[in-house]
Amino acid sequence: MTDRFPDEPAPEPAAEHGPEAAARPSAESAEEPVLEPIVEHAAEGPLEDMADNPAEMRAHYRAEGLDESSLAAHPMDQFARWFKQAAQAAVQGMIYEPNAMVVSTADADGRPSSRTVLLKQYDEQGFVFYTNYDSRKAQDLAVNPYVSLLFPWHPMARQVIVTGTARRTGRDETAAYFRTRPHGSQLGAWASEQSSVIYSRAELDAAYAELSARYPEGSQVPVPPHWGGFRIAPQTVEFWQGRANRLHDRLRYVAEPNGTWRVERLSP
Repeated sequence: MTDRFPDEPAPEPAAEHGPEAAARPSAESAEEPVLEPIVEHAAEGPLEDMADNPAEMRAHYRAEGLDESSLAAHPMDQFARWFKQAAQAAVQGMIYEPNAMVVSTADADGRPSSRTVLLKQYDEQGFVFYTNYDSRKAQDLAVNPYVSLLFPWHPMARQVIVTGTARRTGRDETAAYFRTRPHGSQLGAWASEQSSVIYSRAELDAAYAELSARYPEGSQVPVPPHWGGFRIAPQTVEFWQGRANRLHDRLRYVAEPNGTWRVERLSP
């Protein structure tokens, strides 16, 4: 199965260590139209007039349904299908950064935290993102590898919810991805002591300026030893499709001990 690297920050999936998307036959086999919801307000007036009353903000969906018979056999094939459509929606201006996902972790005491991170690769082994290994999420994962991912493609009335376990990527894989990053992003990985308290923005800018002088454009920036990837091996993958009257379609793949997947329908 071909690895995919969604470009940074471009919205389309890309081939292994390269800028172009890698097509898979299974992802092409069941094309579906890009769908979007109709939004109707429960009260008259623009949304900003309802800011003090979120209960008045309602979206009524007209999306077509999601049926078991239309699913791919493997959840990552189904994800590839939906991700391609989300990337197409991004080209049309419907979605910004379709590879943005909410990563939720918990520390050793079970206290949760969430943040938005960019997906950088996906394949049959799972989902990959990169981060500072001293960050809060990485510290959480060091003591509690269970993690949840959420892809919130609201304009398409779709969500993908993943639960699984995280492990670090190998250094060779990390280095290969790091060298595809823009020069400024490479320097940023060194300049930022992610999640630590800093005195001011000027402190961060000064660190970046020093690194820019040390590694000018065109020079090779070494991979920070405290920076790398996590691969999330999915245990469940839920595909959520908004439907009318809040009767949404929720189909969840569940990993079986023998390596196969079963699909179950959840009540909305």
